[in-house]
Amino acid sequence: MLQIQSQIHRRGHHTTVAHQAALEQALRTVVEQALRRTYMSGELDRRDFLKAAGGALLAPAASPALPNFVIVLCDDLGYGDLGCYGSRYIRTPNLDRFAQEGIRFTDCYAAAPVCSPSRAAMLTGRIPDRLGVYNWIPQDNPMHLGRSHVTFAQLLKKRGYATCHSGKWHCNGKFNSPEQPQPSDHGFDHWLSTQNNAIPSHADPVNFVRNGRAVGPLKGNSSTLIVTEAIQWLKQLPRRQPFCLFICFHAPHEPIASDPEFLAMYPEARQPGQALYYANVSQMDHEFGRLMKYLDEASLRENTLVFFTSDNGPETLNRYKEAWRSHGSPGPFRGMKLHVYEGGIRVPGLLRWPGRAPVGRTLDEPISNVDVLPTLCAAAKAPLPTQPLDGVSILPTLEGRKLQRRTPLYWHYYNALSRPKAAMRVGEWKILGIPDRASPRAGGGAFDPKQDMEYIKQARLVAFELYNLREDPAETKDLSAQRPRELASLQKQLTELYRQIQAEGPTWN
Repeated sequence: MLQIQSQIHRRGHHTTVAHQAALEQALRTVVEQALRRTYMSGELDRRDFLKAAGGALLAPAASPALPNFVIVLCDDLGYGDLGCYGSRYIRTPNLDRFAQEGIRFTDCYAAAPVCSPSRAAMLTGRIPDRLGVYNWIPQDNPMHLGRSHVTFAQLLKKRGYATCHSGKWHCNGKFNSPEQPQPSDHGFDHWLSTQNNAIPSHADPVNFVRNGRAVGPLKGNSSTLIVTEAIQWLKQLPRRQPFCLFICFHAPHEPIASDPEFLAMYPEARQPGQALYYANVSQMDHEFGRLMKYLDEASLRENTLVFFTSDNGPETLNRYKEAWRSHGSPGPFRGMKLHVYEGGIRVPGLLRWPGRAPVGRTLDEPISNVDVLPTLCAAAKAPLPTQPLDGVSILPTLEGRKLQRRTPLYWHYYNALSRPKAAMRVGEWKILGIPDRASPRAGGGAFDPKQDMEYIKQARLVAFELYNLREDPAETKDLSAQRPRELASLQKQLTELYRQIQAEGPTWN
């Protein structure tokens, strides 16, 4: 019996749920047999035997351990940038294999076509305009994710989880300052983070902060540094400690730098910028594979839900002079980053959860990164925040069921490059709204409260486009004139939702 107990305690955090249950069942069996021998020898009377044996025989097997979570977010990764999503050029063997081990979502969305709003929505399960995160956040800007908004890290901590953020944060302007909340204020026990991009590039960054202390210059690629930090954090956790790890790669956002061994994979590249971009995605894929390998080696795979996605669509070659560094692909979709057309918001979405998620399955159920918080809470049986959520748990999709949404999938980016600035999807239909005035600085410029808040609060939607995404995923045929009934219904729904969220969002000065 002592030998079995020692195995249980010694293996602890690095034991699979199945093996842990087998060891505990073996221990119960030994206890039951010992009680019977004691009774037969006359050392226990019948009443005491029945009391002790009943406890051992009727006690249920140990409850399964709380699941672990690894959420992996890329920066500007396009829908068409992975082999498992149709790329003919970029080599991503680890993610391609990962897709075969779980679910590949064809209709996975970011909550916004730009980084900070998408990240804030992912953390909170709420549409970013409700949070007041309207645009990407420059350094020292007043806009930030406020303390009153509850994140999945905070909710999981209450359930007993250890939490870690490693990589790009971009949910405040005053980073590592008491003037605005930091990753620790939003529920992360441990963090190695940057405010925005790795500086001066992905190579040898100088702007990481660990738990409130500037780290200084680091050697290596940011993707490697992010994963190394995560693995070191996992290694120091107590045995059987449930954890939530939030990995936020800088890749493949510009300014890009890739190690020579990955650049050497693309001798056929037409220009240096193309090789640099492809190599950057391949290096990120390699580091993702290294993290998955550690989960295997530490016997953590079986009890860990892993979700991989991107914060928005890709940059392309035609926006600004530095964009030559980006050769991202939106796949078959119209638009790119900063568009509310599909190319700006539809992103890769891969999920693996052994024993719970089907293996090698492709699903077309629309999901969004606003669904992350309710999904993790459902899996961990953690209470939801009192604030109403826009996302829903996607666990029903693992069982082949459709999702029931209170709030339709919705997007708004006042500074979008596309003429439409708002969009909503209901089933196969997508409606896009065009405002009554031009944005003060259309084209993805940084948030300026003096110029932007009046527009954000007063613009009205006055024209609309309508697409059937099942028949026309590339959004080439506007059906607003041909389908008046659908247009009228969706226009009313979009306009009401737009006005409600517009009124709810806070004002920045």
